Amino acid sequence: MRAPNTDLPIVFEDVSIDAGNVTLLDRISLTFSLGAPTVLIGPNGSGKTTLLRAAMGLISQSRGRITWGGRERAPPTRRAIVFQRPVMLRRSVAGNVRYALNAANLAPAQDAERIHELLATVGLEHLGSRPARRLSGGEQQRLALARALGRDPAVLFLDEPTASLDPAATKAIEDIVRTIAGNGIKVVMATHDLGEARRLAGDIVMLHRGRVIETGAAPAFFNTPRTIEAKTFLAGELLV
Repeated sequence: MRAPNTDLPIVFEDVSIDAGNVTLLDRISLTFSLGAPTVLIGPNGSGKTTLLRAAMGLISQSRGRITWGGRERAPPTRRAIVFQRPVMLRRSVAGNVRYALNAANLAPAQDAERIHELLATVGLEHLGSRPARRLSGGEQQRLALARALGRDPAVLFLDEPTASLDPAATKAIEDIVRTIAGNGIKVVMATHDLGEARRLAGDIVMLHRGRVIETGAAPAFFNTPRTIEAKTFLAGELLV
């Protein structure tokens, strides 16, 4: 299902976010537009999660301006986010998705068909009656993706969706991300895995100490990084 991109582009104009005396994001100017996945990379604490939360509208900027489709105050009805450790509700796999559909105000008469469609998209249609909290880590992450897709989002934010997963579970998530992006949904994903960034990214945003260090098309970024920080990070050396 192709989602209308009513929240795109998402534009950050000189955005800073402070927490007490700590600056989490420092004068960020970025645009997230329709197209291939945008992947955020950088060392731990670089600001990736904060940027995703701000783009979702979960936290407010201290300075600067964020707009969604040209609007400064846009309810997150066409945006969805999946965190690194999603919380599973105390109900079945299908019940988790049904809850998400109800939250999105989908007509109940469509529930059964839509639940099956969403679970099939993430390869869990055979586990609909299983308690969600008994799923493996990879299966729980896939269920979280199904719940997020229940909002029929124009843009989907993913925060380290394959962290701590084994290669098979990681591949399953990556395949779903490709399917989502192929259906016209903008994916903005944070990852610590440079291999995953190479496999999925259309463009890269590299963060360090809350600042955007370098952005660009993925092939150019990986083949000819322009900044010392990017070269250091890609070489696998510590960036402090």
